[in-house]
Amino acid sequence: MYRVREGRLEVLLVHPGGPFWERKDAGVWTIPKGGIGEGEQPLAAAQREFEEETGFRSQPPYLELTPIKQKSGKIVQAWAFEGDCDPSQARSVTFTMEWPPRSGKRGEYPEIDRAEFFEIEEAKRKVNPAQIGLLEDLQKKRAWTQK
Repeated sequence: MYRVREGRLEVLLVHPGGPFWERKDAGVWTIPKGGIGEGEQPLAAAQREFEEETGFRSQPPYLELTPIKQKSGKIVQAWAFEGDCDPSQARSVTFTMEWPPRSGKRGEYPEIDRAEFFEIEEAKRKVNPAQIGLLEDLQKKRAWTQK
């Protein structure tokens, strides 16, 4: 999701949930994303994952971004759309994990613990470095569509 405020491009990023990420900031924020289910079309998966991770619905038209490869080797296909929301109202699905490691204690945590709009240059400092290409592609394609 992106918006324009006072002529400045802002993007919605989410911060991963769980105790491992709680004290980390720069370089760990991400676009809302997730896996593609068997037989699921990539855009449909992106729409589903956006809603699961934020509680908000995406709205067309969608701007397809050039896929990127993360350090793990995972290919991320992404679409951008213009919209607005109150990031403090973001609600995520949860996951269960053992914490602390090897403690035998299991806890339930949100996939994302917060969401925030960032101006594009700040977003590039906050986001997973592999995803900077997605933000730059949005900048380029959005400028082109505005002409």
